[in-house]
Formats: sequence, structure tokens, C-alpha cells
Amino acid sequence: MSKVVSASAYLVDLEVETPRTDAVQSFVKQETVFVEITTDDGLTGLGYSYTIGTGGHAVLALLRHDLLPRLVGTEAGDIEARWNDLYAVTRATSIGVITALALAAVDTALWDVRCRRAGEPLWRMAGGFRQQVPVYDTEGGWLHLSAEELVAGAAASRDAGLFGVKLKVGKPRVAEDVARIAAVRVELGPGMEIMVDANQSLTVAGATRRARAFEELDVAWFEEPLPADDVSGHAALARASSVPIAVGESLYSLGQFRGYLEAGAAGIVQVDVARIGGITPWLKVAHLAEAFNVAVAPHFLMELHVSLAAAVPNGSYVEHIPQLRAITTEELRIVDGHAVAPDAPGLGIAWDADAIDNRRVA
Repeated sequence: MSKVVSASAYLVDLEVETPRTDAVQSFVKQETVFVEITTDDGLTGLGYSYTIGTGGHAVLALLRHDLLPRLVGTEAGDIEARWNDLYAVTRATSIGVITALALAAVDTALWDVRCRRAGEPLWRMAGGFRQQVPVYDTEGGWLHLSAEELVAGAAASRDAGLFGVKLKVGKPRVAEDVARIAAVRVELGPGMEIMVDANQSLTVAGATRRARAFEELDVAWFEEPLPADDVSGHAALARASSVPIAVGESLYSLGQFRGYLEAGAAGIVQVDVARIGGITPWLKVAHLAEAFNVAVAPHFLMELHVSLAAAVPNGSYVEHIPQLRAITTEELRIVDGHAVAPDAPGLGIAWDADAIDNRRVA
């Protein structure tokens, strides 16, 4: 048993490592919200969440004013109790992304403490199904890139031994999206997966036209084709095409995922540990998806998601988008196209404390 004796939060801005654009937005910067928790037996846990450019100060204010004061003096090991207590005092601002991001920063810090106390890595403490997970790349597939650049990026991923590439779609004309994917398919042949992502930019009619064209190109999944609150539209699209529909990065509760799965609207679940509220609800979503025989391919945050995807039997892929290299001392290890979950006790992320301190937002 150990009590929380201190809990603090701070914000770190990280510039994007390369220009990143999709059909609706650009990744401006990563606002990284950290929570540091210390216990009376001398353990310290560091958790985090993120935004892609706005809202980080709101998350920080919620943590400092409403959530962290409730942690001091409580049992650090009772993570389910801590999560539910903090959720209970934020019901007026839930379900929503700001609250979820705040909860995630706390929850990941508590899991860091739990794993360190046990002397075990996260991938084992969270389930321990396997240590390696296949990787696909998104960094070479942004919407502003030309077809020639997409082909070059896909070839580099193939040569690196990765299992797939993701291409952003949502050009004004269906033919443009199809031509870009076709160029990559010609380069890769049938031996690698191609995923596509519309970032909620399409109508049901526009997505249906694209999905039928994508079938001919053997697309592995069609990600976020429609606005995330259009469950029935996703279900109709899933019925109209053999291409699996992938959703999850813009869902913020277990109940939202249940709605999609019950409606047959999700063929791939892309639950994001920050946007769902932490490791505790992430695991619930993963096991819910398992009950529906649906694979989990988490969104972004490869440094943390490698351990979670490795923990569960339906973890299918890790998404390769490097974004923490400026504040870590080690990179994600990839062997034969598989991301390897770290063996170090805790979350397994080798934080660079000096680099973090140098980037703190006043």
C-alpha cells in the first residue's frame, strides 16, 4: 500500500517532426500534458496525454484546479477507484475530449507507478499476450504529398520491412484519391497492406463511392470516413462495402465504442489511450472489441501503444508516427517490421528529463 503525497501537472510543446496534413486539419504542434505523481514509499510515476495544437491549457487547468488535489492522500494502487472518483467529479464536462485527456494523464502516471512497484513492464502488467506487434507507417502518407512522394514513402516502408502504409484521402474528386492509392499499389504489389484515412471529411454518398473503388485496390481499412457521431452512416457504409471501417480516435467513452460495435459500424477499433481517458478504459475498450471479434489498431502514440497492443490478444498494429524523439533518449525498437514493447519497468518510455524541462511552457 502506498499513498500519493504529491501530484503536479505541466505542459510541454513539441514541434511536429515533419509537416502533417489531412482532409480537415494540419498537425500544428503537440501540446504534451504531463502529470507527475509521487508516493510515500518513494516511487514516482510520469504520465501524459496530448493535443495536436489547441486545448492543452484547458486540460492543464482542469488537472490543477479540479483533479490533482483529490489525489493527494489516496491509495495509488487502487487505479480503478482513482479513475472513477475523478470521473465522478467531472460529470458536468464528460463525455468529452478535455476531460478524457486530463484523466489519461493521471491514469498513465498511476500505471507507471504500479508497474515500477511490481518491477514489470506495462505490456506484461496490462495483459502480457506477446511482446511484438506489426507496424504500419503513416508518416509517408500525408494528404499534401504528391503521388510520387507517396510512392517513395511506401517504398521506404517496404524496404524497412514494415507491414503496411496509411494514405490520407479526401481529395475533391474520387478519381484523385483512387489514382494516388493505385500508384502506391503498383509500387508495393500485393505483399503489403494499404490503409486509407479520410479524417471524418466525407458524406455517406462520397464515402460509399470511394469505398467501392477502394475494394479494387485491396485496401485494408477505410478510417474515419464520416463524422464520428454518425454511427448509422458508418453502419450503412460497412454494409455497402467489403472494406473494413476503422474508427476510434475520436471516440471518448466505452459506451461510444459499444454503440459502434453493436451497430456493426466498426471493423477495426482504433482506441487512443489519451482520448479515451487512460490505460484503464483503453483496456476495457480492447476487451469489448475482442468480445465482438474485432481487432484493435490504436491511433498514434506509438511509444505507449506498443505496450498496450502487445498486452491484448486482438492488438493488430502499431501506427508509426515518431513524435517524442525530442524528449526521449531511446526510440521505439522495430525488429523485422514488428514494434517491440519495452521490458523496462513502468510505461517503458525513456524520458529525457532535461529536454522536457527545457520545453516546459511557462
